[in-house]
Amino acid sequence: MSSEIPKLPGLQKQRIIDYLKQGKRFDGRTLEQFRDIHVKLGVSNKSEGSCSVRIGKTEVYAGVKLDVTEPYSDSPKNGNLMVSLELSPMASAEYESGPPKIDAIELGRVVDRGIRESGFIELDKLCIKEGEKVWQIFIDIYAINDDGNMMDVAALAGLIALAQARMPSYNEEEEKVDYDNLTDKKLPLNKESMAFNLTIYKIGDSFVLDPTKEEEKCASYRVSLAVSSHKGEPRISSCQKGEESAVGLKESTELLSFLESNWKHLYPKIFKHVFESK
Repeated sequence: MSSEIPKLPGLQKQRIIDYLKQGKRFDGRTLEQFRDIHVKLGVSNKSEGSCSVRIGKTEVYAGVKLDVTEPYSDSPKNGNLMVSLELSPMASAEYESGPPKIDAIELGRVVDRGIRESGFIELDKLCIKEGEKVWQIFIDIYAINDDGNMMDVAALAGLIALAQARMPSYNEEEEKVDYDNLTDKKLPLNKESMAFNLTIYKIGDSFVLDPTKEEEKCASYRVSLAVSSHKGEPRISSCQKGEESAVGLKESTELLSFLESNWKHLYPKIFKHVFESK
């Protein structure tokens, strides 16, 4: 991201904060309401699973590639996972071309951690030969347009691409992966452990979900939580705080209450997008 991020004029920022305090938003949504979610599958013929996800005007493409490699020394029976995310000037004038900057690195790590720590991928089932050969999963995410809440959009795209991915054929004798012949076998995913990323923004005195870019620039902090279902109740598997303002104890309790009340109706919708998109 460029070093000089354009800031909102003070009057515009105050109008947004004041309007949110009344429980209103300039696009007509409630504070908890997501913009419409649109999913398109199979956007890449070079990946084992791919999709585009658009929430409002924020859009990303995601693709999954698989390869055979050596396992990490501390997990000889487990497959590997790697997530990368690219923020290009095409998505926003605030982004620069070149190597990933801190924002792209943070986004990739948040998506990675949410998937990894939830146990969504059964990595132990990706072992070909213990200590020698395992499948490695690459999730590549590309920002097409950034109009706020890139973190949740990117995370959802990663989940859907994983759910769509099919295993390629592998000739163990020749140690060759045949990407031209994908099998009908899907990745080993534990549906019950699926965690979706929900980012809560504190703007003025209000908690807000799925902000537009203008609303996002008014936030004093954000907290991204990967949340799965455990016996019908939300279970947090990872957490990432952003921006400078601190979160007090009382505010933490209010934030978690806000999370719980919105998770209950959002989780079924996200689950459907991940596993039933066509």
